[in-house]
Amino acid sequence: MWFKPALSVVVATAVPDLVLFAIDRLDLVMYTMAGSLCALYGHNLPYARRARAVAGVVVSMVIGLAISLVAASLTGSTAVLIAVGALLAAAQKTLCDATRIGPPGPVIFTFVTSAALFVPQQPGQVPGHLALTLAAGAIAWLVTAGPALVRREGPERRATARALDAAAAYLTDPGHRTRHAAAATVHAAWQTLLAAGRPSPVRRSLERLVVHAEAALASGTLGDVLALPAPAPDPEQLRAWARRTRARGPVPTPPPAPGTTEELLGIDAERAARGTSRREARRVLLRSLAPGSPLLPIGARALVGCALAGYVSQAAGVGRPYWAIVTAASLYQANVTLSWNRALQRTLGNLLGVLVFAAILPVSRTGPLALIGFCLFFGFAAEALITRNYWLGSVAVTPMALLVLEFGGTHPAGELIGDRVLDTVIGAGVGILAAMLVTNRRAAGRLEKALAATDLARAHAVHALAAPQQTPAALDAARRRLTGSLVELREADDTAAGEWWQRALPQERVLAAEQAGHRTLAATATRRGSIARAPENGAV
Repeated sequence: MWFKPALSVVVATAVPDLVLFAIDRLDLVMYTMAGSLCALYGHNLPYARRARAVAGVVVSMVIGLAISLVAASLTGSTAVLIAVGALLAAAQKTLCDATRIGPPGPVIFTFVTSAALFVPQQPGQVPGHLALTLAAGAIAWLVTAGPALVRREGPERRATARALDAAAAYLTDPGHRTRHAAAATVHAAWQTLLAAGRPSPVRRSLERLVVHAEAALASGTLGDVLALPAPAPDPEQLRAWARRTRARGPVPTPPPAPGTTEELLGIDAERAARGTSRREARRVLLRSLAPGSPLLPIGARALVGCALAGYVSQAAGVGRPYWAIVTAASLYQANVTLSWNRALQRTLGNLLGVLVFAAILPVSRTGPLALIGFCLFFGFAAEALITRNYWLGSVAVTPMALLVLEFGGTHPAGELIGDRVLDTVIGAGVGILAAMLVTNRRAAGRLEKALAATDLARAHAVHALAAPQQTPAALDAARRRLTGSLVELREADDTAAGEWWQRALPQERVLAAEQAGHRTLAATATRRGSIARAPENGAV
């Protein structure tokens, strides 16, 4: 689906750009682009949730832009504007991590709000500029939600196809890595189907396919973990179903796997329970932002790193050091190791992107349509490449960001290029230094909580297995809870393992918990199948 966000942002950007070109007001492109970039979000969500998520993104973008424009209109102090930009970047990073919105996460918000801080502004202009952002955001919302009219179950089909492919990959090459990847994608497919709303005939077929992917994972786990014989599904059949599921034709109808009917009944019960759990979801969000949350040190890193990068860039003579703030903000990943890798990729991509900008700048200045065309091209290239190769995507992001400045008037090419190179080097260097200095010892605490949750979920599953009156629905609910806790445990362990300056991690406990969890998952799947087959064999 790499091309969908890329095409969405092209369409969402082209419409307001061409309207502004028609009325000869291309100097306002920066404000419409803030709304157009909202089309990058929500492509991994079912359309009902996507509509709500993108609407929230548009509102958040308008709020952040309003703060930046008001600050720019009230003060010309670069030091004050850098402080505002750092505070916004830290808040955007924390909120995006807490809500798990993305990709592309907080970097788009930070790019827009940081750039707006250094654009000359009058207080009376702010409402009109925000109205342009809101109008472009409405177009972005239509672009992202509109495909629901053509292919209502598109996101669910893609999530199901990924689950089938991951299960096939695990059967082909059993191992810890492929097992975790398959468990995570199957879990994500169930979450997507549960969030999609009322089950339609197509969604019912997709649920049956996910049951097959889950059965394949359980079958492989029995052989890989327990060394017990189990019927092995055909990986090529799973891949064939995945191809047909992604295609535009009808969803394949597989033969029922053992326990399919009971599992779907359990899914319906879980879906009904989710419909009344919005208040609990809000409580979870508030807990993730409360004191003691492992997200807060990452927000503190963003605050310190972005502020220092901006001030060092200002001291180096850059008049509008917003790109140093954006560069620093883009580095902060789940841990220091990932942030270091991102810093190297970002620096390489930006420096190469500056060379591309220097090469195409003379052509872009031949007319406004050429400028619009280049912006659309690099916008598409950036989104098409960045999820596959971050540094290569950054090569396209850099000229696009520099070309946006050209809509407000031409700038000396040497000044633009020199400032961007200096800001990139300063932002990356200072940003990674802040990541190493601002420690996240709470990552180990998150791992301890994930271990406790996994032990509790496994105990619940064992209790369900030992219950005198076992039902497939109860086993399915216990299995899904245990699967979710194992996915969270692996994510917490990976995050903590890449964090510097912290106490030793309980790696032996993590390994034991994962092995025991996978054994219990296999046992629940086997027991569910035997219960489901019992009526067929005449059992009472």
